[in-house]
Formats: sequence, structure tokens, C-alpha cells
Amino acid sequence: MPRAGPIDLAPVDFGAPGFGDLYDELPLWSAPFGLWILDRVPLSPTQTVLDLGSGTGFLAIELAERCGPGATVIAVDPWHEAMQRLQRKIAQRGLGNIRLLEQDAAAIELPDASVDVIVSNLGVNNFDDPARVVRRCARLARRGAQLLLTTNLVGHMAEFYEVYRAVLLQTGQADRLPLLEAHVAHRATVDSLSALLETGGFEIEAVERGSFRLRYATGAALLSHHFVRLGFLQAWKNFATPGREAETFAALESALNGEAERRGELALTIPTAGVQARRR
Repeated sequence: MPRAGPIDLAPVDFGAPGFGDLYDELPLWSAPFGLWILDRVPLSPTQTVLDLGSGTGFLAIELAERCGPGATVIAVDPWHEAMQRLQRKIAQRGLGNIRLLEQDAAAIELPDASVDVIVSNLGVNNFDDPARVVRRCARLARRGAQLLLTTNLVGHMAEFYEVYRAVLLQTGQADRLPLLEAHVAHRATVDSLSALLETGGFEIEAVERGSFRLRYATGAALLSHHFVRLGFLQAWKNFATPGREAETFAALESALNGEAERRGELALTIPTAGVQARRR
């Protein structure tokens, strides 16, 4: 399948001025997880909710509006561009019940036992030290406070990684396979999530597993998709031998195009988990 040119492998500059204004394409990825939280989170007109890894505020704004002006939502994220965009969205909507903390979730500056509900929509994927974040949350949570956390799981995009493995073997880069396998294995499992929360001071009440699909017409469409470039492409480049990235991705695109022709599309499975826990 011809295309205009090679896949753009340049990194996305998350800190570029105005980048946060365009970042709301991300709910394509986060909305299925966030909707799980919104369907289960306690809603009270007077509660304090802590949103860890709030990004541009998809979940924080929904919770602020659904709970009403007497509640407080505290949105935490160290990403400056995202928080600037969230601040503009708050102003545009006239919301007075969202507080922004532009800081690492492991070092949140709030009084102990001051939070009624903690939510984290995919945030655990981005914490440098998840165990430390959970311990901090346990300090901030009132006894009995509820925590709702979502994440994708090991097995994520398995169809893509199967093709990439074959490409590495076919192009004489079998020595790069351990990097790919380590990347695949670093995703959470239900057991690892449960252990993380229980060790940190929370009691697991329910775990729900599910899945959804991301579908593409061709390999070129997948590799050029903005969200893929944003969230995955730089990690995928690291599997290729340094200096062979362009060659590897040309072969990968061709192999994915072949899969799309055989199957009628490329469908990538995203296994998910939602965890409900309570502060002991």
C-alpha cells in the first residue's frame, strides 16, 4: 500500500507552547476507563475528591459538575501544559469547586485524613513510584474513604506486538526481543494492582476486568495515528537496533499492512481493569 512518505518517528514535544490545547484527543484512550469510574464513584454534594493524574481534566470536570458546587475536586498532575488547559476549561465553565495542584502525586501537599474519595484514571501507568503514591493516598484518605483506579493490563495490544516480534526476527534483530518482552511485561496485572493497594493501606472490595478494541484500516494508519505517536511510538522505536529505526518501521508497516489485508482491518485488544478499594 503506497503512502506519501515514511512514518514520522520524531518525538512529540509535550511541553510545546499550546500543546495542551490540542491534547483532548486523549479521551479516545482514557474515556472507556473513565466511564467505568463515573459509573461507580460515590457522588455526594459535600465530599472532597482527589483526582490523581488528572491531565487536562476529563474526569475532574465531570466529577466537579456531577457532585455540585458544595463538593471539592482536587486535580493533581505535574504536567504544566495540561494544567494550564484545565484552568482555562474551569474558567470557561465557571466552576469554582476544582483546585489544581501542579505536582507529583507522591508529594501531594494536603492535610492528612482530608479526602473522601480518590480516583485515578490510568494514572498508575505514569507514576514513577506507585507504592509511594499509594502510601501518600492512604495518609490523605479518611478512614473508610473509597479509591477507584483503572488501568490497562498485561496483554495490551497483543496483536501488534506479535507482528513486531516477527519483524525483529525477520530483520536479524533477535537480540532486541528482550527489550520488547520487558516492555510488554511491565504492564499491571490484577494481582500486582491488588498487592500494591493492600500493601499501601487499602482493602480491595471489587475488581472488574474488561476490554475494548482500537481498529485501524492499515499499518500506515496505525503508526501515523496521533495518539499512537503521542503515547506509544517512542517506546516502540527503542526495540529497534539504534540506527535501524527507519528500516525497522518500514518493515513493520509492511507487515501490519499485510495483516490488515488478511483480516480486513487491524484490531488491537486493550484488556482493562477497574479496582474499587477502601481505606482501612
